[in-house]
Amino acid sequence: MLRVIEPNSRPVIDVACGVLMRASGEVLLAQRPAGKLAAGKWEFPGGKLECGETPYQALRRELDEELGVQIRGGKRLARLRQDYSDRRVWLDTWLIDDFHGEPQPRENQQFEWIAPSRIGDFDVLPSCWRVAAALQMPREYVITPPQSTLASLLRGLAHLPSGALLRLRLPALDDAAYQAIAIALTEPARARAIGLVLDRAPSQVPALGAVGWHASSAALAQLDSRPLPQGIWVLASAHDAAQIARAHAIGADAVIVGPVLDTASHPGATTLGWPNFAALAEQAGLPAYAIGGLDASALEHVQALGGFGIAAISAYWPTRG
Repeated sequence: MLRVIEPNSRPVIDVACGVLMRASGEVLLAQRPAGKLAAGKWEFPGGKLECGETPYQALRRELDEELGVQIRGGKRLARLRQDYSDRRVWLDTWLIDDFHGEPQPRENQQFEWIAPSRIGDFDVLPSCWRVAAALQMPREYVITPPQSTLASLLRGLAHLPSGALLRLRLPALDDAAYQAIAIALTEPARARAIGLVLDRAPSQVPALGAVGWHASSAALAQLDSRPLPQGIWVLASAHDAAQIARAHAIGADAVIVGPVLDTASHPGATTLGWPNFAALAEQAGLPAYAIGGLDASALEHVQALGGFGIAAISAYWPTRG
């Protein structure tokens, strides 16, 4: 399906994108063959939707045509957007872990099974970085209570979901004290497969071995480009369509959208409600975490509305201090 939208008048192309995953966790990258646009670049396989197709129907057809693989089941990862100078591509992206047949190069393309962390070893299309982020990011994003101490955070780590992201948000601390807590948390968090996300100077993230950096809406407004290389996640708080557009423009990997519902931490704040969250998530072109009055039980609902995951404070830290 090919359409045109304003104001940029670029063609808009709807694509179904599939991440084939083996039981080992390896995923399939395919090289675009000679004669195709961006020949030689590597990508996750898929193709354009034909008239009347759903993304999943298109993906089944494309993977059969390109690779001789019949998909039997999968789950939606995210709806992603990649802008090029001459076109805008929307990728309805699916994780496919139930399929029949070994991939065959039906279009004389090369392909490789790789660990997701190895994507940087290949000359990939820009959209692949967005897909890789959606593939590897957890669905739960934990935020520390603002008055936390190191002792309370260390105690609380044991109760956090393994594999979650953890934003160290301690606005009352000066930079030196903040860094000291970040250093002390790095190894305990890693031992529980929890990815530490910092929100001070971006340069602090690789220096301390954290997995990502969080831009507040104020910090986002000061950025004109991505502050960290691909492979280190950049997340941004966004409360409206303009801030989401800003996050997309600077190359953020995900947005945290809200508040969706009333929260104990921001009583009386204007909330989005579910319909507005759904509208923003659908058009974000990035994985969108819902925040505000939520806990893990809301995850299925968030995903049904086009969101990616949930972010929360009090749901994960029932006892503050």
